[in-house]
Amino acid sequence: MSINLTLIAQALAFAALIWLIATFIWPPLLNAIEERQKKIAEGLAAAERSQKDLAQAQEQVDAAMRDARAKANEVIDQAHQRANQIIEQARNEAVAEANRQKELAQAEIEVAANRAREQLRQQVAALAVTGAEKVLRREIDASAHKALLDELAAEI
Repeated sequence: MSINLTLIAQALAFAALIWLIATFIWPPLLNAIEERQKKIAEGLAAAERSQKDLAQAQEQVDAAMRDARAKANEVIDQAHQRANQIIEQARNEAVAEANRQKELAQAEIEVAANRAREQLRQQVAALAVTGAEKVLRREIDASAHKALLDELAAEI
């Protein structure tokens, strides 16, 4: 019977041990496991939120880069337009200066031509007087016939 009594004692000891474990050890152990599961779930949720935040931040960076490129292209286009305006303005100023120089040169040429015509008229008048003297074989008074000589010079 001693085996039966030993078996009963061992069964009672085992039952007491199960009761102690179920009462004092198992609830804190389950609480620790549940807390660990919550922490892991929170960590996974935080990692997922971080990935979403990273994706949003990347999208914002991409949008900012697109905006920066667009603005840079706009600035470059404005610079090209301004350069073209400056070139066009310089070209217009050069053309205007060339026209002004041309007009001045034409005016000088016209003045010189008028001067040459006047000198030629005077020389023709002198030649006409000399020729008339030779034809008439006498001297013609230039001061007395000034009106006639001026008329002759104007016709030439």
